[in-house]
Amino acid sequence: MYRLSTAGAGGGVEEKKLPVLVYFHGGGFCVASFEVINFHAGALRLAAELPAVVLSADYRLAPEHRLPAALDDAESVFSWLRSQAAGAAGADPWLAESADFRRVFVTGDSAGGNIAHHISVRHGSGELPLTPLRLAGCVMLWPYFGGEELTPSEAASPPGEPMGMALFDQLWRLALPAGATKDHPIANPLARGSVPFGDLGGDFPPVLVLDPDQDVLHDRVGEYVARLRAAGKEVELVVFEGQGHAFFVTEPCGEASDELIRVIRRFVHSG
Repeated sequence: MYRLSTAGAGGGVEEKKLPVLVYFHGGGFCVASFEVINFHAGALRLAAELPAVVLSADYRLAPEHRLPAALDDAESVFSWLRSQAAGAAGADPWLAESADFRRVFVTGDSAGGNIAHHISVRHGSGELPLTPLRLAGCVMLWPYFGGEELTPSEAASPPGEPMGMALFDQLWRLALPAGATKDHPIANPLARGSVPFGDLGGDFPPVLVLDPDQDVLHDRVGEYVARLRAAGKEVELVVFEGQGHAFFVTEPCGEASDELIRVIRRFVHSG
């Protein structure tokens, strides 16, 4: 079952309520937790410096719990948050006082970015109703997508690269439903069987994609953004030069991470 860690910023009653970031960690759907210190450090930075209420969520991991278990757990997180917004019995009074449920952002890095995409698609297709919540945006940090046909940046990945295709392919083999290829819709949002972006309604939120140019997934993420734009969706792409996959996790207090915080702050507080 999923677990949540909460981090808040802000103070007195006179201050405005804060936007809510529901954050899903990376790890290829197979490893890690919100309790990993670098994930927690990133969540604390987002909470303090945006500022925002950050709900950092766990989910079941493969191979014991293959996909779509993680996506189902993510839906459960939003069902819980929806009950909080509706003032259900046992609702957290601190959250009700602090959180602006009309400014909720689904957020995540790597596998968590993949989850953020699928939550947005399920909501935009009408499959995941969220009222009285309002999904105000989707923030994807180097989303973990795949596909059987390699992109140029994937094909150029050297065998020994720590965050390269050898690792990513192994994680997909462990995480996808048994017998599925990387063109399964969970891995490849552009493959046959995925929801066409043009079919997504007005509930599909504005999207911010953060893309390190040294990431082996750089070309795949660029194609994803291009397809969203071609479908008329509101999407912003910010490329971080000289950075690799998961830089906010490996160095949550570095200069590139400082800029990442500024970019997300602008997106979240732009209205």
